[in-house]
Amino acid sequence: MARKVSWERQQRTDARLLLSGLCLFLAIMLGFPTIANLWYSFSDVSFQDLTGSGFVGIENYVDALTNPNMWSALLFSLRFAVVATVLQVVFALVLVFVLHPLVQKRPWLIAPLMLPMMVSPALMGMMYRLILNEFIGPVPVYLDMLGIYVNFLGIENVYATLVGIEVLQWTPFAFLVLLTARQSILPEVEEAAVVDGATGTKLNFLVILPMLLPTLGIVTFIRFIDAFRVFDHIFVLTGGGPGNQTTSISIYIYKLFFKENELGEAIALSVILLLASLLLLQVGLRAVVRRTEP
Repeated sequence: MARKVSWERQQRTDARLLLSGLCLFLAIMLGFPTIANLWYSFSDVSFQDLTGSGFVGIENYVDALTNPNMWSALLFSLRFAVVATVLQVVFALVLVFVLHPLVQKRPWLIAPLMLPMMVSPALMGMMYRLILNEFIGPVPVYLDMLGIYVNFLGIENVYATLVGIEVLQWTPFAFLVLLTARQSILPEVEEAAVVDGATGTKLNFLVILPMLLPTLGIVTFIRFIDAFRVFDHIFVLTGGGPGNQTTSISIYIYKLFFKENELGEAIALSVILLLASLLLLQVGLRAVVRRTEP
């Protein structure tokens, strides 16, 4: 008994030693930038003076929250994230119901479905910028041959184009997660439901869908956060234009920091968004945990 206690004590000591290095690494790599950004958010800092020696209190936060361009960018990001997330989750759920029997027999079909997710968002934006170009893009050219003229990156269609690209690239992620949850449902549950008369649509919507709800909530939350902070393909495709029509909150912070030299305001806005994200994460995790509790 004494030997077992001694062994357990040694294991705990070794675990602390191993974790101490990781904690030190995280403290250096994450802690220092966090403290520095907090200080800069309360300072008058620019590329001409990166010391942040001029303390201005909450002035940067006030400027960030009272800038009308910020609210326009925030509204665009929220609208973009909600629409893209809903479409991704709905399409992924439909694909799970339709393709699950086929994927069970031919698992290799998952690989080609995952290809859009493997491409870098910036590279995806560059690819669609060439494909959808109104002068040399093959899609507008072929549509024009059919008597259909569409400017995919024009004022009227640019929002729908950006949402479509986001949905095409990241629906496979939602599909993969939901398919994994669908395959984890025991066959006995489905057999019992079939015996009770739940077949076809009834089986999917009355039995399978309720069991997928916790996973559905997690996928929706992840995709919403990812779509809200979108930067890569929008910046490559439109640069936030025409005008500020497609300026997301990430692109707005980028412009504020690098183009307008308002480092303190940009960092303050980043801190506000970080705190809001942490709050949203806490609420989402509590909702998921409460849903999964017996």
